[in-house]
Amino acid sequence: MRCTYCGGSFNPANVPWSVQYDLELLKEFIEEDPEAIIAFYGGEPLLNTPFIRWVMDNVKARHFVIQTNGLLAKMLEKDYWSRFDAILLSIDGIEELTDHYRGKGVYRGVLKAASWLREIGYRGDLIARMTVTESSNIYRDAIHLLSIPYFDHIHWQLDVIWSNRWRDFIGWIKENYLPGLRKLANLWLNEMKKGKILGIAPFLGIVKAFFLGYESNPPCGAGSKAFAISTDGRILACPIAVEEKWAFIGKLGETSIRDITNRVRIGKPCMNCSYFVFCGGRCLYAYKERLWGEKGFKLVCEITRETINVVLEKISEILKLLDENIISFENIIYPPFNNTIEVIP
Repeated sequence: MRCTYCGGSFNPANVPWSVQYDLELLKEFIEEDPEAIIAFYGGEPLLNTPFIRWVMDNVKARHFVIQTNGLLAKMLEKDYWSRFDAILLSIDGIEELTDHYRGKGVYRGVLKAASWLREIGYRGDLIARMTVTESSNIYRDAIHLLSIPYFDHIHWQLDVIWSNRWRDFIGWIKENYLPGLRKLANLWLNEMKKGKILGIAPFLGIVKAFFLGYESNPPCGAGSKAFAISTDGRILACPIAVEEKWAFIGKLGETSIRDITNRVRIGKPCMNCSYFVFCGGRCLYAYKERLWGEKGFKLVCEITRETINVVLEKISEILKLLDENIISFENIIYPPFNNTIEVIP
């Protein structure tokens, strides 16, 4: 596996390819928080199923989550899968698109895993985790995945942090992405009028922010309430910031959870923006690194504002549907906990 938008594993000099720390230190650190959420993330976490088993058997947590390509799903036993509150499977949309970026046969492999998880009785939240690129059509690909009965929700992330592969990013946004987003939002609302809430995580996350706000900024909690434990025992503000000095927070055995809450934050100009209450700054890594420069950073902000506007334009009708009991408040508040979707694409 060498997905074109990530290129394979991190350099083992930065992230060793096996766990190097004492697992008892991990247990002590996590159990300081009685409300802890543990997410297995990668790379591909199913390459180390003994680690997953040990953590789930020995570390107390309120929720368990995993992000995986699903191709090795059967390497973990049914009893462990049943304990996950959310499973995110990496799939980008239609078969041709998914296989173009992730490798031939991946699409069918992911659907096989999703089908198997339902067959063995998994009843938790199964999320299609999409990467959106210039070859994507957000309406086509989202509708396709929503039509697959295994998935409860879909979430997508724009390939805009490292990627320099865009040929015409602005043209794609104006002619493809935003029109598709509006069309998707119209369908979402029309289905809601029938009492059916399509599991479009970015839309639902913005609705949740409208009603309740975010518990942390950015929405994924990176640097404020969510932290990554690297395989070498370093505690990082963000799981993709494996060599950036600003992301280093401490080490297992030396650092307490109570010392790191709200340690790395998003500041100006984001916190002074009227949209901050909805986007939370979008992405800590993008805010800190700005690999597309200031112009590119602002361009992604414009897309974020348009995405938020697409949803906010539907709020008055959503309120009416709530008043008429066509939909329930509980069913539109998503995610129910930090299940690792970033909310804002």
